[in-house]
Amino acid sequence: MQFLFPSVLWGLLALSIPLIVHLFNFRRTKKVFFSNVALLKTVETKSSAFRKLKQLLIMAARMLFLACLILAFAQPVFFKNKANLSAKPVGINGIYLDNSLSMQNTTESKRFLDLAIIKIDELLSIFNRSSNVQMTTNDFDGQDQFVTNASKVKDRLTTTDFSEIPRTLEQVYKRQRSIAQKHNPSAQNHFFWFSDFQKSTMGRLENIKIDSNDKVHLIPVTGKASQNVFVDSVWLSLPVVREMQNNVLNVKVYNSGSKGVEKLPLKLFIDNVQASTSSVNIASNSSATATFNFTVKERGVHRGKILFDDQPITFDNDYYFVLNASPTIRVLHLFGQRSPQNYLSKMYANDSLFKYTSYSVSNFDPGQVQNADMVVLEGVSTIDGETKLALENFLASGGCVVISPSENPVAASYLAFLGKYGFQNIEVVNEVPSPENFVDINEPDKSSPFYADVFERSSFNSLVSLPKSTPKLQWGGAAEKLLSFRNGKAFLTRTRVGDGVVYLLASPLNAKFGNFAEHAFFVPTFYKMAYLSSKSDRLAYNFSESSLSFFMPNAPKNATYKLKNDKLEIIPVQRLLGKTLNLTLPKSSELSEGQLFGSGFYDLVINGKVEKTLALNHDHLESKLDSYTAENLRDIFENQKNVEVYDDIFDGSFIEAFRDTSLGKPLWKYFVVAALFFLLVEILLIRFLKS
Repeated sequence: MQFLFPSVLWGLLALSIPLIVHLFNFRRTKKVFFSNVALLKTVETKSSAFRKLKQLLIMAARMLFLACLILAFAQPVFFKNKANLSAKPVGINGIYLDNSLSMQNTTESKRFLDLAIIKIDELLSIFNRSSNVQMTTNDFDGQDQFVTNASKVKDRLTTTDFSEIPRTLEQVYKRQRSIAQKHNPSAQNHFFWFSDFQKSTMGRLENIKIDSNDKVHLIPVTGKASQNVFVDSVWLSLPVVREMQNNVLNVKVYNSGSKGVEKLPLKLFIDNVQASTSSVNIASNSSATATFNFTVKERGVHRGKILFDDQPITFDNDYYFVLNASPTIRVLHLFGQRSPQNYLSKMYANDSLFKYTSYSVSNFDPGQVQNADMVVLEGVSTIDGETKLALENFLASGGCVVISPSENPVAASYLAFLGKYGFQNIEVVNEVPSPENFVDINEPDKSSPFYADVFERSSFNSLVSLPKSTPKLQWGGAAEKLLSFRNGKAFLTRTRVGDGVVYLLASPLNAKFGNFAEHAFFVPTFYKMAYLSSKSDRLAYNFSESSLSFFMPNAPKNATYKLKNDKLEIIPVQRLLGKTLNLTLPKSSELSEGQLFGSGFYDLVINGKVEKTLALNHDHLESKLDSYTAENLRDIFENQKNVEVYDDIFDGSFIEAFRDTSLGKPLWKYFVVAALFFLLVEILLIRFLKS
């Protein structure tokens, strides 16, 4: 047995008071005069012995009453297992409340977070008189640093809400251990972790090594397996959204539950107006794709949102994205020998989506290359000098170059430019172009991502007439074949150069070399090249990405960008490399108190002007609800004896079990009852024991 407040035992000195009273007060005699004492002598002897016994019993009752009362205030505790008695000083009682979004899950009509708060409140009743209680949540805010009393922790529980940021248990333990070290490095600490122990966010539990000074108690908050549906990703069927035209948005929806979901309705909102609906069937632990047809009326940035109802987990029922309708694509046409039909001008100049400019390769400003999204070299015999240098810098910065050879290309010049990008054995084909020498071009590969959204599936089978051409160049290397001749030689290839890309055609864009430029393949192929060259930002980002990159062609140097919405304004760490702006999203610990990243739209602002609008969404890991069971946790920590795993939060004996095994069984109630009993005995002795 131990005492929580052993200093109170000094109060046992008060037991001397009844003893002193007995010795000095009860022994005082009083003379009584009688006329004849002969008859009283025998009676007096008997009364004196009886009176002494009564006084001794009263004294004993009073001393036992005081002793029991003092012992009750000293808070005696009984340990069944003497191994729990520690000579080390008392450290902190650290409580971790997992308030991640997955704790929205419910069991028995109560949210996991609410169940954990109720149980923590019960646990705090044990530490009611203690001043060494500390609480940590996923917010990792400044309040975590304070070691305080149970009353203040209870007050904090009433204001605890869900956090957007999941934490690994390794991060939690390091934070609690750091706080305990500051409080008392050599003390014995108890840490209580209330969590659903979600597998996708808890991290590698086997890497956690608990210090010998610490005892960790794991209390799983579990329930029946829940269904949860979330949006994995969104993408457009065409790379560019066109105003006043039908556009198709694809939405990949994932079901992390063990049961399939049938006909889940989804809604598409654009600029807070419902634009389309769809439904999807999703098998268990798998995904399915929903498609939305929509139209936007104006060019520019539009804010989109996918919405569905999936109870009880609701934090991931919204998915935000940004559409940039009809962004201007800058096409620079450099020609040596321009085709008489001028196919490129007819295609790009008459479409408002493109900003088309055309110059002779011998008479243009090389600086214009860096202001383009796509550069088309048509009929150029050699690629050298300033043109070559400008194109190399353009490709290094993520540009797109399309090359159509001239009627008399110089193979050595082409190889000198393209050799560093993986092109090999570039040769000129000296064959007279004539209809008799035209070679059929195969239809596109149906599995090619480049052509996947160019033609409808039914149109593949209806392409009876295929384009024909006479090759002027042939080459080798690891380039991706987009179109090829019937003899297997490449007609159009694509090679990625870092973030840039090079397209190379085997024939000039001239009618005497074939009819490719007049065939149905030509326009969608060159449109797709231009679409892909556009430096459009991604539709959406998520919080798991530590760094975001954006193409900023006109970004001023030494500028300070802000991320801003209705509730938050921050200045992220930023770095401008050439025309690419890199932003590092701040961690929650780097935000000011009260600031919190939430899913939604954020404006990238400089000098009060909005440069871009971004959509940020929750990390997908938080939406996967598979959790560790108590047995799983016991297996993981089986070699760490100072980790105790309880069955679940509904274990009615959890508080008592912890009290008995770790804090011991409190006996103060029994001593209070004993004190009242001895007080009653004293009253009865005085009232009924007559001398």
